[in-house]
Amino acid sequence: MPGIDECLLEAMTLPGARGAAVVDWISGLALGTAGEAPNGCHETTAAETAELARAAAEHTVFAAAGSAVGGGEYGGSDKSPPVEDVIVTTRTGYHLMTFVATTFDSSVFIHLWLDGPEGNLALSRIRLREMAERLVLL
Repeated sequence: MPGIDECLLEAMTLPGARGAAVVDWISGLALGTAGEAPNGCHETTAAETAELARAAAEHTVFAAAGSAVGGGEYGGSDKSPPVEDVIVTTRTGYHLMTFVATTFDSSVFIHLWLDGPEGNLALSRIRLREMAERLVLL
C-alpha cells in the first residue's frame, strides 16, 4: 500500500500531469507535493484548492440524492464526503481533486493538475480513484 510520496510519483506518470499534491482540506496544508504548482507555489495552491474542496464536501446540495442529511459529519454514518471528485476545467488544463476516505476524518484529497492538450481527464479520474483507495496515511 503506497504512502503519500509513492502516490504522488504515480500521479505524475499520468499523461499530461504537471503537478500533484495530497492536501488536507480542513487546514489547507499540503501533506506532499510533486511537479509544478499552477501559480508557482505549492502552499498557496493547496490552500486555494482546499477552499473549493471544502465547499463541495460541506454543502448539502452535493449530498447523494435520497441520502439523509443530518446524521453524521457529512449527513450520514459514513465519514466520507458526499462527493468523490471535483473537476475544474480551464482554457489550458484541468484540475482534478479526488477525495480520500480514511478511518479518521476523511479530510484529505489528491489534487492533480493536467495540461489540457496532453492530459487525459477520464483516465486520470479512474487512476486517481484507484490511488485514493490504496493510499495509506499514517
